[in-house]
Amino acid sequence: QVQLVESGGGLAQPGGSLRLSCAASGVIFVINTMGWYRQAPGKQRELVATITRGGSTNYADSVKGRFAISRDNAKNTVYLQMNSLKPEDTAVYYCNIYLTSGSYWGQGTQVTVSS
Repeated sequence: QVQLVESGGGLAQPGGSLRLSCAASGVIFVINTMGWYRQAPGKQRELVATITRGGSTNYADSVKGRFAISRDNAKNTVYLQMNSLKPEDTAVYYCNIYLTSGSYWGQGTQVTVSS
């Protein structure tokens, strides 16, 4: 059994910052890729950023230069630092991890960017 617990969402003003965290627990040996996805109302879930165990990162064009993904392998935790937030960043953000046993999702955390 694998559990993912997300935290750090909330309300931010345009231009502001938020930091999301996602901690994985349970039967985990090695986490391969970790990532963040988001889903805005009426839209499909989309990739935000991913990071491999070795630290290689990939970002959606819409967040490049504003968001930064990182991970702590010792803590099985992935982070998403979000800067220069825009109203269009408003969405439910989900963390995702890939294990040899499969892919797992967090429950989602709401991020709202509004003045």
